[in-house]
Amino acid sequence: MSDSAPLSFATDIRPMFRDVDVRHMQPHGFDLSSYVDVKLKALAIYQAVANRSMPPNPDDAWSQPMCAIFKDWIDQGCPQ
Repeated sequence: MSDSAPLSFATDIRPMFRDVDVRHMQPHGFDLSSYVDVKLKALAIYQAVANRSMPPNPDDAWSQPMCAIFKDWIDQGCPQ
């Protein structure tokens, strides 16, 4: 488990997904605004943002601190 401060989906994770990201994934049957959907695919999401393949526009790539927060959230058991 991470030594970081406790994180939550609603406060710390959901705000990192822009509305355009949510809209982009909805036609694929995946809702980035849904705790359940994000928790189920958390490791795949982390890999995609960490290797900068998501979001597709390099100018919108997550920063290293954003990736670290997401990884800490996973390490904490994906708290709601």
